Amino acid sequence: MTAGATLLLDLDGTLTDNFSGIARSIRHALTAMGAEPPPESALRSCVGPPLRQSFARLLATDDTREIERALAYYRGRYAETGWRENVVYAGVAALLAEFAGAGTTLILCTSKPQPYAERIVAHFGLAPHFRAIYGADLAGTRDDKTKLVAHLLRCEGLDAAACTMIGDREHDILAAHANGVSAVGVLWGYGSRVELMRAGAEAIVAAPEELPPALALLARG
Repeated sequence: MTAGATLLLDLDGTLTDNFSGIARSIRHALTAMGAEPPPESALRSCVGPPLRQSFARLLATDDTREIERALAYYRGRYAETGWRENVVYAGVAALLAEFAGAGTTLILCTSKPQPYAERIVAHFGLAPHFRAIYGADLAGTRDDKTKLVAHLLRCEGLDAAACTMIGDREHDILAAHANGVSAVGVLWGYGSRVELMRAGAEAIVAAPEELPPALALLARG
């Protein structure tokens, strides 16, 4: 990766493993809604997509009032406990330091609400590596990651062709491509190789140390 390049980095499943906190908070919300929660292991597909979509599916409803009620229960637990049920993936902190030290611009781009994202990267000491942090807004106007990436590019005045998105789910890849940004998929998170390939990732890496050479290869075309 060369100085002057910009990486847009996803959070959950890319920098940190927050599955337990997310899954337990979803199960808490479903119980509060009077719904039978699935086993924690069945909720991996809920990490990445907007939570409003996940609750609509889990509650089998398109009633926005019910979805917002579930989201409020979720946020109540997540804000107090769930965000702490989290761990940085091995090798990620060193990787971010390496990129930042080489002059690469790092911007967080996550579907997680921005206040939680800011809290998490600060808690783990990752915040100094990032030029900016972009997350979903609590009202849901940027739940769609395609809109979030567009908002980020516009606010930061970035050339999409000089940016690369790094993420673990198809939503990261598709949102990047919809905005003219290249994308690299990572396999240590919640998505599969098949999912990332179908989404059209320009490269897929299995471990953090594989990311710099993969990006260098993409930069050479």
